[in-house]
Amino acid sequence: SWVTIGHPSVVEVMAQAGFDWLAVDMEHSVIDFHAAQTLIATIQAQGLVPLVRVSENHPKIIQRVMDAGASGVIVPMVNSKIEAEQAVKSVKYPPKGKRGVGLARAQGYGLKFEEYAAHVNDESVVIVQIEHIDAVDHLEEIVSTEGVDGVMVGPYDLSGSLGCPGQFDRPSVLAALSRVETVCRGAEMPLG
Repeated sequence: SWVTIGHPSVVEVMAQAGFDWLAVDMEHSVIDFHAAQTLIATIQAQGLVPLVRVSENHPKIIQRVMDAGASGVIVPMVNSKIEAEQAVKSVKYPPKGKRGVGLARAQGYGLKFEEYAAHVNDESVVIVQIEHIDAVDHLEEIVSTEGVDGVMVGPYDLSGSLGCPGQFDRPSVLAALSRVETVCRGAEMPLG
């Protein structure tokens, strides 16, 4: 589920509800980096997987939430293979990516860097959001991008890109959603 209120008690309540993972939403909330790190730590303390929906597909933003201890990111508005590759490279260390090395919370402030680096490239999660008709048109390329672990549809933005925001029963929106489902199933790509 999504965390849009930046208070650790919200995470504790949601953890009791039985979720496996929680996503801290930094795109459509007022949660900043400091609050995100606190929420990530609280999610982990509750035994859940912390993901962060970043505000944009930018290496510095992604690096900061990963350094704060996120297990992965949900990246909005990924419309092409190049943008999918950028998201993956921002999460992964070389040689799989281009993420800079920091010694923050995720790396035990330097004391656990080797341990963190040994698993982050293989265990971190990159979920791309399909929120525009351009993404639907390039979907096969996006889902075939090495390192993309899942897809989430952003139905409001997708319908908006078709000129009918929030009108999910329109034939153009239904066709786009159907295409996303068909392509993801065919690629055995997890879809939300």
